Amino acid sequence: MKPAVSEGPSVVPSNVKQLPTLHDFINKRDYLGALALLEFEQSIGKNTEMTERWIGFCAFHLGDYKRALSVYQALGKTKNVPEDNAINLACCFFFLGMYSQVEKILEEASNSRLKTRLQFHLSHKLSDETRLMEYHKQLAEIIEDQLSLASIHYLRAHYQEAIDIYKGIISDNRDFLALNVYIGLCYYKLDYYDFSQELLAVYIQKYPDSVIATNLKACNYFRVYNGKAAEAEIKSLLDQNASSAFFFGKDLLHHNLVVFRGGEAALQILPPLVDVIPEARLNLVVYHMKQNDYQEAYDLIKDVEPAVPHEYILKAVVNAAYGQENKLKENIKAAQQLFQLVGSSSSECDTIPGRQCMASAYFLQQQFKDVELYLNSIKTFYFNDDHFNFNYAQARAALNHYEEAEELFMMVQSEKLQNDYVYISHLARCFIMNKKPQSAWELYLKMETSAESFNLLQLIANDCYRMAQFWHAAKAFDMLERLDPLPEYWEGKRGACVGVLQLIIAGRQARDTLSDVVQLLRNSANVQVEQIIRTIKRWAKDNRINI
Repeated sequence: MKPAVSEGPSVVPSNVKQLPTLHDFINKRDYLGALALLEFEQSIGKNTEMTERWIGFCAFHLGDYKRALSVYQALGKTKNVPEDNAINLACCFFFLGMYSQVEKILEEASNSRLKTRLQFHLSHKLSDETRLMEYHKQLAEIIEDQLSLASIHYLRAHYQEAIDIYKGIISDNRDFLALNVYIGLCYYKLDYYDFSQELLAVYIQKYPDSVIATNLKACNYFRVYNGKAAEAEIKSLLDQNASSAFFFGKDLLHHNLVVFRGGEAALQILPPLVDVIPEARLNLVVYHMKQNDYQEAYDLIKDVEPAVPHEYILKAVVNAAYGQENKLKENIKAAQQLFQLVGSSSSECDTIPGRQCMASAYFLQQQFKDVELYLNSIKTFYFNDDHFNFNYAQARAALNHYEEAEELFMMVQSEKLQNDYVYISHLARCFIMNKKPQSAWELYLKMETSAESFNLLQLIANDCYRMAQFWHAAKAFDMLERLDPLPEYWEGKRGACVGVLQLIIAGRQARDTLSDVVQLLRNSANVQVEQIIRTIKRWAKDNRINI
């Protein structure tokens, strides 16, 4: 405190700057500067009995919980142990995720409002509902306790309840600017990104270097614009702190940078943050899904109990992919139930993700009429979305709407999807049903020899036969017979070749195809070949066709 009355005039040269005090640094929230000052004073022997406690305080506020922990552990071994040392230790262990140690230390800590709040949060972390309600009842109508309650509401996805508490506090305490950030976080979670930005502006105007506020602003930009715009917002913070070994929010910023960059460096950054940053596990699951590593994704999410819609959706997607990949009916059933839970819930049933979920649930049940109904209601929002068009096209094809299905398949630009056998086989069927058998045949010619190309040949052979497109059916059956000389392939080829002759007689097929048919027949060693060829030649001779 400064003295109220000066003892006399003192002249300080205008060019001499006063060194900032510890409290100057603390008031400016410059904990790194405060820590540097404390360490300097310690090195020249100017430390006091409070120096170590201030070092622990600054390290904690910088997010360097390990250092703060070591300070409080050292203080616990001194003669005059500070009264609040045990609770400070517990707070450090809590932020390091070491919850069993927190429980142990809290047994020794003296009763206080902070201890009750910490026990309240610990109960949430340990999913102990009984103790959570017990400590909830012990919370008082004081600001710290109410802020603690609001944060638990936030963590349990009760965003409106948290907003109500924050608004109640800020109405009586207009200078509590940080509450704008907390309300902004809630609105962000509710997808009201514009509201979130407006509230953040109030705080950022006074504290432009705030890590939490700037990070939230970047997240809003990511949702509204793109990853590049979001990255630009946090770049200054990353650059500013690049030289420091540790700074507050470092893990959070690096985690979000991975998201903004579409998963770049995910395997380096995210695994150590699983269970530290709640979203890290989910984003790592998303990364593995994009890499088609369904086993890793499933292992990460199988024990997660979803609490909010996007967690239910992600778990459903993983179960669907993992179940289809490994032909596990129980996982596909689990996926269908999770999708239905979201899609039928009162809060999500009329949202776009909710309708997508219902479409997915019906898709897994092969109820394609319902799939079409739900996807049709949201198609304007996904006009150029490859995955949406791919799924919508499959539903259309399943309902025999082949023209619309072909249009949707042709809109897909993703090479990965275009090379998927599901895509190729469905598109081939659409071509055949839309009287474009040559296009289906060209799809086969582009494929490398494999089990999938063999399956496509069978599809083309049988579908073309059914649609009386006998020339392409004959070519497909001929290729099948060469690859695997089974009697049924010869029978299909024989019927298709006779069908070509019928079409030529009816004037619906070019006559010069006959010589190609004869050549196809000669590829078979069946005793019936010569008889069929003689019949064809006789007709050709009678109609003056040279074959």
